[in-house]
Amino acid sequence: MKKLSYALMIVLSGYLIQGCNSAPKDAKDAADSLNKTKDTTSNAAATGGIAVTNDDSKFATAAANAGMAEVALGKLASEKAVSPQVRDYAKMMIADHGKANTELMAIAKTKNITLPTTVDEEHQKKMNDLGKMTGKDFDKAYVDAMIDGHKNTLTLMQDETKDGKDADLKAFAAKTVPVVQTHLDAVNKIHDSMK
Repeated sequence: MKKLSYALMIVLSGYLIQGCNSAPKDAKDAADSLNKTKDTTSNAAATGGIAVTNDDSKFATAAANAGMAEVALGKLASEKAVSPQVRDYAKMMIADHGKANTELMAIAKTKNITLPTTVDEEHQKKMNDLGKMTGKDFDKAYVDAMIDGHKNTLTLMQDETKDGKDADLKAFAAKTVPVVQTHLDAVNKIHDSMK
């Protein structure tokens, strides 16, 4: 019996080690992987499954990742930006995306969607790169990052309003589209004033 227990522990250890080696590369990928393994059911609370389609859960993780990045980059810009316009914009990012993040977390909780707890590698690299910059170079790079980020987020939200299956996530996306458009318009004006 002891030999069987030892053999079972060795086999189990091998699986655990193998599982560690195939871990997703960042928190967003980890959340997507975890959501994919949950069964899709309309009774998530009773079954422990996820109450949305895989595409809707991927939208939620992407939106959470983008929202967290906007807040983190906003905090960085509120400390490092030299332009009052850029600092004010950064404060708006912290407030607006912080509010949206809280709303999305509440929806995700009711749907049993696992959201990332930290930004993905791409956004972390952007933050690290921006963190090394100072003065007007920082301001310009931050503004450029905000333009790119808001274009991507706008597309993400618009796609969910058209193609999403979950009514709550679609409503969240529809409510967020005009906010993201306002942010994009504002950052484009800042960009144009920097020329």
